[in-house]
Amino acid sequence: MKNKNILITGGAGFIGSHVVRLFVNSYPEYKIVNLDALTYAGNLENLSDVESASNYTFIKGDITDEIFINKLFQTYKFDSVIHLAAESHVDRSISDPLVFVKTNVIGTIVLLNAFKACWKHDFEEKLFYHISTDEVYGTLGHEGLFSETTAYDPNSPYAASKASSDHFVRAYGETYKIPYVISNCSNNYGENQFPEKLIPLFINNSIQNKPLPLYGDGNYTRDWLYVKDHARAIDAVFHKGQAGETYNIGGFNEWKNINLVKHLCQQMDEVLGREKGHSESLITFVKDRPGHDLRYAIDATKIKNELQWQPSVTFEEGLKITIDWYLNNKNWLDNVTSGAYQSYYDKQYS
Repeated sequence: MKNKNILITGGAGFIGSHVVRLFVNSYPEYKIVNLDALTYAGNLENLSDVESASNYTFIKGDITDEIFINKLFQTYKFDSVIHLAAESHVDRSISDPLVFVKTNVIGTIVLLNAFKACWKHDFEEKLFYHISTDEVYGTLGHEGLFSETTAYDPNSPYAASKASSDHFVRAYGETYKIPYVISNCSNNYGENQFPEKLIPLFINNSIQNKPLPLYGDGNYTRDWLYVKDHARAIDAVFHKGQAGETYNIGGFNEWKNINLVKHLCQQMDEVLGREKGHSESLITFVKDRPGHDLRYAIDATKIKNELQWQPSVTFEEGLKITIDWYLNNKNWLDNVTSGAYQSYYDKQYS
């Protein structure tokens, strides 16, 4: 693919910023437009190192704004979309499901309609890449793995909204012949993650000597993937994936929450020079959230065999990198926790 005009939605978020950075730096011949509404999880400080790149443009906008999105496609003639924009925090979806429906479902349909209208029937060398989650598959027992053919069975409003958007992407592929790929990924962690998620929340709370709130008995199991490995996987799917296919992306790396948190606590005590067991004493078990899935585990054999992708770091290695990053970027963490990061757009782009 040469001289592509690529729209990356949600590119100021956690995963999106790593994808934007990878594409801007690795493919100077591509024109990358980063579209983000800059809600609470969008942070342009994540992209300060590429904001002046000649092949990069940031645009603030909402994917649910149909008129705005249509004008954007007519202006830039995007031949490829990497769709990452989404409301993604399960707890927030429980308290306000409608926001998730608007962004994750309606927003995806608005993008699909604009893509279809822009190119009509000329979809040669075009691609709509939709990034989704393993949560659409529901929950697993103590055995088994999610594969690309696992039936959908979402249990939270967030998972239901993502499952719906997945179905619409496939439906547009069948009905209007839009070339698409979908990937469903396991839990991500790493640098620049908003500290409402488990790992950065617990790192920050440990630094501050605050309680580490763990749902239920802590025996929920998740598969964890380092965010830069996910960005590499997105690169592989975008360039080598087959249109109409789905690829599950996972870390081959299951952890029970309680074991993960205890391991994180051990590392925090070591790097902070604290007495062994200090951070672990901060663990506080809290009331479980509704519809909490017991276990997620991804079978990533397909992407490994067909696209030659696999994780490059172990969880232990990736967690150490992550902890070191947060400790070495306290200004970033302070700006996020104080809300000061939200003024970055006005300072840089007004």
